[in-house]
Amino acid sequence: MKNKMIFGFHAVTSRLRHEASSVEEIFVDAGRQDRRMHDLIAAAKAAGVRVMPVDSARLDKIVGTRRHQGVIAFASQLALARNLDELLDAIEGPPLLLILDGITDPHNLGACLRVADGVGAHAVIVPKDRAVGLNATAAKVASGAAETVPYITVTNLARTMRELKERDILLIGTSDDADRGLYEADFSGPAALVMGSEGEGMRRLTRETCDVLISIPMFGSVESLNVSVASGVCLYEARRQRMAKEG
Repeated sequence: MKNKMIFGFHAVTSRLRHEASSVEEIFVDAGRQDRRMHDLIAAAKAAGVRVMPVDSARLDKIVGTRRHQGVIAFASQLALARNLDELLDAIEGPPLLLILDGITDPHNLGACLRVADGVGAHAVIVPKDRAVGLNATAAKVASGAAETVPYITVTNLARTMRELKERDILLIGTSDDADRGLYEADFSGPAALVMGSEGEGMRRLTRETCDVLISIPMFGSVESLNVSVASGVCLYEARRQRMAKEG
């Protein structure tokens, strides 16, 4: 299986913590001697992972940006992106899913994964085309959530949504012009939150496949929220409802 690049302290430390055996090697900035770097190197060596000190210019060249924090790892892909049916069959209790229709900014994708992990969502589902994909930047922003939240890529999003409906999973889409507000939606049962892309929102077929459309109440001067912030607002409302139902 082809190795992928992971960079940033959170992402690399999380991989070492959850699946150290998948890490092939780590490159670190030889000029960085702080406690955080010492702790990471110690963890890597304890796990038997080779650590290679190099100059920061080489790290910049490998990543293509300076936002690596002085640490880059190469690791094998984890088997989180499993078959959707297999994943759903293994869930205990009502599923809570996040569907992202065409997110093109890796920072937004990473932030959405981080939120999904925070609320205990069971998976993030994305289309194969017209989406950024889980690259190294998204994994860094996710701060380890890319290693813990199943990330399911599907060829046909509308068909997948129809299959979810056959499993009695309620598809709740978000739209600025929806007649129903967030706090009128019922997330207490099996549910999937459907978010559109940063600029255009959900595609027409995605929108039409949703069971319910909701809007987030806005009380200030801006018209809408960033997709990752909106995902957080909605998913934490879903978690609140579920906790209230459990008593």
